[in-house]
Amino acid sequence: MTAVFNTTSSDQTEEFASRFAALLKAGDIITLDGDLGAGKTCFARGVARGMGSPSHVSSPTFTIVNEYEGGRLPVYHFDTYRLGGCEDFVMAGLDEYLWKDGVCLIEWSDIIGDIIPGSAVRIRIEGTGDVRRFVIECPGGEMYNSLTRIIEEMGL
Repeated sequence: MTAVFNTTSSDQTEEFASRFAALLKAGDIITLDGDLGAGKTCFARGVARGMGSPSHVSSPTFTIVNEYEGGRLPVYHFDTYRLGGCEDFVMAGLDEYLWKDGVCLIEWSDIIGDIIPGSAVRIRIEGTGDVRRFVIECPGGEMYNSLTRIIEEMGL
């Protein structure tokens, strides 16, 4: 099932992501794809805030993964842009995060697409100005129903 909506500011994107975080449970994997500057890290910041993490959220471009703890669940935030593919991901031991008791947010997931389970929530962010279009593919109806409720509540 697919939900599509627009946000008109980074604050609105973070607010949506913060509310979205309430739907997440241990083991959930969220992919975040879009061009440079589309708002992937902004979305991750909102999820971490929604989880109650006190951590500063920044792009893990050079570290590949940042861990945000201290909230309801740990958040593992990946940026796979600099990886050569699934083999690099596995050789670095990063695939072990996919089975931990936290939430994985994976930027540039197409680079490691073969390793991402079908149960992942896939988010595509389009646009780089104030207006961003979100296309969210959910594997199940319960998540979709909750997402549409948040979208309606926020007037998106």
